[in-house]
Amino acid sequence: MRDLFDKIYKDKGPLGKWAKHAEGYFVFPKLEGPISNRMKFRGKEVITWSINDYLGLANHPEVRKVDAEAAAEYGSAYPMGARMMSGHTDLHEKLQEELASFVKKEASYLLNFGYQGMVSTIDALVSKNDVIVYDVDAHACIIDGVRLHLGQRFTYKHNDMESIEKNLQRATKIAEQTGGGILLISEGVFGMRGEQGRLKEIVALKKKYNFRLFVDDAHGFGTLGATGAGAGEEQGIQDDIDVYFATFAKSLASTGAFIAGDKEIMDYLKYNLRSQMFAKSLQMQLVVGALKRLDMLRTMPELKAKLWENVNALQSGLKNNGFDIGTTQSCVTPVYLKGSIPEAMALVRDLRENHGVFCSIVVYPVIPKGLILLRMIPTATHTLEDIELTLIAFSAIRERLENGTYKRLSAAVTASLGE
Repeated sequence: MRDLFDKIYKDKGPLGKWAKHAEGYFVFPKLEGPISNRMKFRGKEVITWSINDYLGLANHPEVRKVDAEAAAEYGSAYPMGARMMSGHTDLHEKLQEELASFVKKEASYLLNFGYQGMVSTIDALVSKNDVIVYDVDAHACIIDGVRLHLGQRFTYKHNDMESIEKNLQRATKIAEQTGGGILLISEGVFGMRGEQGRLKEIVALKKKYNFRLFVDDAHGFGTLGATGAGAGEEQGIQDDIDVYFATFAKSLASTGAFIAGDKEIMDYLKYNLRSQMFAKSLQMQLVVGALKRLDMLRTMPELKAKLWENVNALQSGLKNNGFDIGTTQSCVTPVYLKGSIPEAMALVRDLRENHGVFCSIVVYPVIPKGLILLRMIPTATHTLEDIELTLIAFSAIRERLENGTYKRLSAAVTASLGE
C-alpha cells in the first residue's frame, strides 16, 4: 500500500510540471486596474485580449452606479440561506421572468455559478437508465457533469454530424433496453475554437431520433442572434432547444447563470438541482446588477454592434495577414501557431514585454502537442488602434517563431525539464 500523496510528489500533471517557470506569468497572471481594453500587467500597460467582457459592461458607469447602490442598500449577505428555505425574493423571480423572455423561453431558473450549475443540471436531468451523448470538445463543466452520470454516455467527434448520428443510434439501442431516454449536449459556441455548435442540424435529427437537447450557450448569449438571445436564435432553432444554459460571466460581466425552458421542466429542476437546493441564494446585489445589465443588453443594441465591428476588424486583419484562425463563427478569435510549450512561453513573454499585448495562451493537453493557441476575446471597449498594434505584434512574433529565435531562447527551460 502506498501513500495517497505519492502521485502528487512524483507527477505534477501535464500543466503542473511547468509551474516553476509559468506560475505568476503564464498561469495565474495578475491583471490590474479597471477592466477594459487596456490594463496593467507587472506595472506596464498592455492591450488586453483575455477578458470575457464582451459588451464592455464591467466598468460601464451606469452598471457601476447600480452595483454600488445595490451594495449599499442590501449589503453582500442578503438574502441569507438557500432559496427553498429563506433566500427567495421578488427580484429573483423578476430576473428569472426577464431572462426567460429575453431568450424566448417559457421559464428560467437562476444558478449561483455557471460551472456548478451546469454540473448539477446534468445530474438532475438524467437517471442511471438514461444515455448522454455529448461533444468531445465540451467544456470542463459539461465533462464533470457527465462524470456524475451512473448510466451510459458517449462522446461524438467535434461537430461531426455523422458521428452524432452514429452515437444517437447506439444510445437509442441502449435506451430501448433500459427504458430510459437520451440527452444530447452541445455548446452554442465552443470557447476555444469559437465555432458554433451545429444546432440546426442536430435539431433536424429529432425527426429520426427521440432525444432532448441541452445547450451551453455561455459565449453565444448576448453576442449572437438578432436580439442577442444566442446561438439558437442565430441559427433559427431557439424553440427546439429543450434546456438552454447561459452564464452572467461573459456578456453580463458578473457572477451567476441561468437555465431556461418549458415551465414544467424548470419547476422540476428547481426542486432537484442539488447545487441550488443546498447552497446560499444568489446575493441581491448580483441580482439587481444582472437586471440592469440585461436591460442594457435589451435596449442598447449599439453595444453588440460595436463588439462585432471590432470582431470583424480583428478577424479579417488576422486572415489578411496570413494567420490561421480556424473556423471561428463567433467573437472568440483563436490564432494557431506551431511550436513547443517552451517556445510558447518565449513567444508570449516577447508579446507582453516588448509589444504590450496580453492574450491567453493555450497549449497541450488542452490542444494537441506541437500547437500553440493564442486565444483572443474582442470586446466593445477595444479600439481600431488596439487591433492595428496587435496585428503588427503578431507579425513580429510569427517571424521569430519561424526563424528559430524562440527555440533558442527556450533551450534552457527545455533542458531543465529533461524534454
